[in-house]
Amino acid sequence: MGFVLAPTALSEGYRLEAFDSIGSTNAEAIDRARAGDPGRLWLAARRQETGRGRRGRVWETPSGNLAATLMLVDCCPLPQAATLGFVAGLALSDALSAVAPGTHIAVAPDGGQGRGGAGRYELKWPNDVLAHGAKLAGILLESVVLPEGRFAVAIGIGVNVVAHPQDLPYPATSLAALGADCTAETLFLALTDAWLRHERSWNGGRGLSAIRTAWLARAAGLGAGVAVRIGDAVVRGTFETIDEECRFLVRDEAGRIWPVAAGDVHFGAVASVAAI
Repeated sequence: MGFVLAPTALSEGYRLEAFDSIGSTNAEAIDRARAGDPGRLWLAARRQETGRGRRGRVWETPSGNLAATLMLVDCCPLPQAATLGFVAGLALSDALSAVAPGTHIAVAPDGGQGRGGAGRYELKWPNDVLAHGAKLAGILLESVVLPEGRFAVAIGIGVNVVAHPQDLPYPATSLAALGADCTAETLFLALTDAWLRHERSWNGGRGLSAIRTAWLARAAGLGAGVAVRIGDAVVRGTFETIDEECRFLVRDEAGRIWPVAAGDVHFGAVASVAAI
């Protein structure tokens, strides 16, 4: 089976461009937005040659993994666009639970790996999906300003379906390593359906409170020890919650709350290392 959209996505006017191989689905989405594409466009590929994650890091997408991007134009007020990553995380979590329900993630209160069993995938702020404490998927948002004050946002989603990188400073996994018999195409179909449910709830940013509540119910490391790197500084404490703007709130040992809008989050043993 090739990549196809769910019937629900088709009925809402979403479109699809599928590729066997591509440089970057996000880069292609941005190029199409600049060329005048109206948006509501999914791009999906079995292999991505020049994918990237946050802060320009390389995101490997060998053949059989999923690289997908949803490109939207003028979907909300620009300040609300950053919260689409939380919508994408919830949609991807639902899609994974639908096509690979046997895998499980549980981050224990100390930030370590939890026990297996029936359960759900968990979401690591701001843009990762975890399984058994290891990174399974990442989400990258990029935006571009268009003529006449318009803008487009590319919501990139990369999932380790058949393979995962081995030489990372943090644990990673794949659906295959977890014993799931699932293809990138099957996962993508479920994703395009799940996206609609959470997009409706988000409602152009007006329903962000409901998205925040749903995200916190699946949050990895809530209440656990955490270290957050912000530029050259490291803030340590406890993951308290995310606020109404979806900023990461850390309570330090003195009881002060640190709101983090962007940074690298580390739980468990990694959080206790002096330099992260």
